[in-house]
Amino acid sequence: MSANLERFQKDLEKLITTGHRLELAMQQHCMPEEFERQVREGLGEETDKFIKELPSFKGGYQRWYSEALALIRQLLPDRVEDFVRHYQKPKGRKDITSDNYRIEDCLQGLSVTRGSYKEKVVGLEAALPHFAQQLAIVEAARARFESSLFEMRQLMQADFLDSEMAAAEELARHKYVRASGALAGVAIEKHLAQVCADHSIPISKKNPTISDFNEALRSNGVIDVPQWRFIQHLADIRNLCDHGRKPEPTPEQVTDLLAGVKKTIKTVS
Repeated sequence: MSANLERFQKDLEKLITTGHRLELAMQQHCMPEEFERQVREGLGEETDKFIKELPSFKGGYQRWYSEALALIRQLLPDRVEDFVRHYQKPKGRKDITSDNYRIEDCLQGLSVTRGSYKEKVVGLEAALPHFAQQLAIVEAARARFESSLFEMRQLMQADFLDSEMAAAEELARHKYVRASGALAGVAIEKHLAQVCADHSIPISKKNPTISDFNEALRSNGVIDVPQWRFIQHLADIRNLCDHGRKPEPTPEQVTDLLAGVKKTIKTVS
């Protein structure tokens, strides 16, 4: 599942990158002289190379549109109609104006003039704002995907911790107090590691412990001193269980550890 999510995320990033390049290609397609002038002001001698390396807008847009539309249907279904509207010509359109000109018109090379002097009413450049809006919708889908990905990871983490704690409680019921405490220690360690990751708190140690995560969270203001002391107490009990030390952990200590881990998982985020 994780590999599929990562592949989806890479495809989305590629779609956005391609979209930005197509936006430049569209500007060059619609206003070649103005586009070249602006690029030359910024790139100078590199202008010709830059323009040559741009994709063909007419050749690349339809594929991008199809892939983007499929993505929008999955992530932002309420924006599908809006996304399509920027491409398709309005039904029942009688006159073509800058207000109802669409990307489909641009791809067909449609421009409108009037009078014997061929005064331009609307040209290809009228489609530029529509593609900009489509690209903005795709980028909004990225934000939605990142939010969904975070939610999915949180759910997966919660399911894992629930399973770990259920197993720890079962061991405790059968008087395997050391094993129960060790497993509960794994659960709280993984939870604190995730909290640090969620808050972008770096951990320098290669194999950090509960105490390392606990200290990092306190130093960065995620938890206060009483919470820090409480978690450190749980870490001390876990260490009794995990390393075969004497004295043996008591059933009461392990009961406290299990209850403390559950409380920490619920209150520290």
